[in-house]
Amino acid sequence: MVPEAIAFIAVLGVAVAWLAAVAVSRGDAISRIREALGVASSADPEVAVRAALDGRTAAEWEAAQRAADLAYLIDLIGIGIIRLDDDLAVRLANEAAHVLLGRRPGSLIGRSAIEAFGDHRLEEVVAGARATGAAHAEATIHESGEPTLVVRARRSPATGIWVVMENVSELRRLQRLRAEFIDNLSHELRTPLTTIRLLAETLTRDLDRVEVPARMRDGIAKIDVETGHLAQTVAELLDLARIEEGVASIYLDRVDLASVIRGSVERLRLFAQRQGVTLRATLPAELPPVRGDDERLGQLLLNLLHNAVKFSDPGDEVEVTAHAGRDEVIVSVRDEGIGVPQADLERIFERFYKVDRVRPRGRGGTGLGLAIARQIAESHGGRIWVESREGEGSTFSFVIPVEREA
Repeated sequence: MVPEAIAFIAVLGVAVAWLAAVAVSRGDAISRIREALGVASSADPEVAVRAALDGRTAAEWEAAQRAADLAYLIDLIGIGIIRLDDDLAVRLANEAAHVLLGRRPGSLIGRSAIEAFGDHRLEEVVAGARATGAAHAEATIHESGEPTLVVRARRSPATGIWVVMENVSELRRLQRLRAEFIDNLSHELRTPLTTIRLLAETLTRDLDRVEVPARMRDGIAKIDVETGHLAQTVAELLDLARIEEGVASIYLDRVDLASVIRGSVERLRLFAQRQGVTLRATLPAELPPVRGDDERLGQLLLNLLHNAVKFSDPGDEVEVTAHAGRDEVIVSVRDEGIGVPQADLERIFERFYKVDRVRPRGRGGTGLGLAIARQIAESHGGRIWVESREGEGSTFSFVIPVEREA
């Protein structure tokens, strides 16, 4: 009985070592250990040991195959992937990571974060992920001719940190080309549009001193109106492009949002009266100051208010409300107009998107005002959304973080 007991203990030790070596194949390993232990208790000890060793070899082969498949898949993705341990040393790096960082294949393994990336900004991303759970940054490695990388790091739920790197050089180049094209086009269009508008205004004034057919008078008025719409489109297109590219200056300061709301309402008071719409602001006695650009926040409000008045019927009311949340101020613009269909709510803040089938003729816009509003809200660290029912009006709301004490 003693040799059988010794054999059983040996088989158990082999099985435990096997389980630790192929933890990635834990389910298969457990079933093989059970099979081996079953053999040990009912058959020749030598057969049991051989069976356990064969099972360990098979499990190690399966684990190696899975690791090879995973490594092949990671390399096929074309995105740099690096895994660092808790001491910020590289334990895994695919081929794309070596290419993006300009390293020889296999040379990243064992290096520290600063040695691997060669850039303190990316090392700070990794350190930030270790401290907070996730971090990201965009940087051009080494020199201007090198790729521009977006680096995202996230702490593993087990141990270590996963880092994903993506080359966005071509995307940034195309974005610069688009911005330059829009900028050049806008400047080229502004001069002739300004001239046409001045001529149209001059003709309109001269019509009061001469007798002209009604059809001609109506045509000149339409030229003035349509030229104004085109000039507004050009201005908004240029403004949106600058905001998206980060070219438009945003001067963050301590802002009294209640004052901005009252000023925006007064600026559109005359327009609302001409439309037969009542425009009012309902504000609390005090609102905490926010950190932002008062000119940009005013532009955001004007866009929302202009849309609300434009799509309201005579006799309707447009109301602006605001209240303080825990660490933000929520502003809402409510109207009683035609509303937005449910299917269009998710896309209404996209550039050039128009809900044509609910917009009466003559009320259409450029499709850029809400896109600009979203960009302004997000550039202030806030967000914007809409709640609406078709035929029952809409409520556009946005939040801006409050000014924190130093």
